[in-house]
Amino acid sequence: MPLRSMPDPPGALPPGVLQDAAATFGLLSATVRLQLVWLLADGERDVGTLAGEVGQSVPTVSHHLAKLKLAGLVRSRREGKRQVYLVEDPRVVELVRLAVAHHDAAAGGGRRALG
Repeated sequence: MPLRSMPDPPGALPPGVLQDAAATFGLLSATVRLQLVWLLADGERDVGTLAGEVGQSVPTVSHHLAKLKLAGLVRSRREGKRQVYLVEDPRVVELVRLAVAHHDAAAGGGRRALG
């Protein structure tokens, strides 16, 4: 997903916007939550699948997903007995991919193909 060019910032951001943005970065600062968003960028998954992929227990992953859901970064739906999660806002995926690309480039590149 290419980053669209954005105009230069016109000035200071309102404090509420800064607080909300900082809260989003704070949520994504936990490596497990960052990994969950990364995995969900590839498609929806249930809690058990995500737990296996991140090497954490189902209750731990459910706890992290609940925080992401409360912040509006992911959403869920019931599929029979399973709770399936997906990314709510694709811009969050773009943000995560940009952060990974930034650190990959700073480390000399080649660690992960982004797409």
